[in-house]
Amino acid sequence: MRRLLLFRHAKTERAEPGERDRDRKLTKRGRADAPRLGAYMAHHDLVPDLALVSPAERAQETWRLLAAAFGKPPKAVTDERIYNASTDKLMNVLSEPRKARTVLLVGHNPGMHDLAVALIAAGDAAMRERVVEKLPTSGLVVIDLAFDNWAMLHPHAGRLERFVSPRLIAASTE
Repeated sequence: MRRLLLFRHAKTERAEPGERDRDRKLTKRGRADAPRLGAYMAHHDLVPDLALVSPAERAQETWRLLAAAFGKPPKAVTDERIYNASTDKLMNVLSEPRKARTVLLVGHNPGMHDLAVALIAAGDAAMRERVVEKLPTSGLVVIDLAFDNWAMLHPHAGRLERFVSPRLIAASTE
């Protein structure tokens, strides 16, 4: 079995005039949300073997804040193909041969949201409906895949194991 963790980068400031989109940084809220989700991931044994991260500053910053919550951060690879990628491009990146059993992908919408929706075929119906509605910033989608070879990744291959966001975590602790 393989496990895919899809993480949309944390809340980001708006681009300043003349600033490149990929240079945008996290807001104060984003810098608070990412470590909160990292702690959640560590507590629930959702630590990846490999992290594939977009080169955009907001994704890199999100990864650094997530990784700080893990006892031993996994290997991380910055992959240019993740930035503003379509579902098909993300599927191609993920389906490359690799030994990692659990892969974390840190990227951007709409590609991340579309990928989650495309991959999920089973799991709790209410949770699946929440994923279909929206993948918010710092949203984490955990998808279990019933095969041992990433090359077998295809649409509707996964079972939604969990979906969490800062708002859902806050609501569960109230």
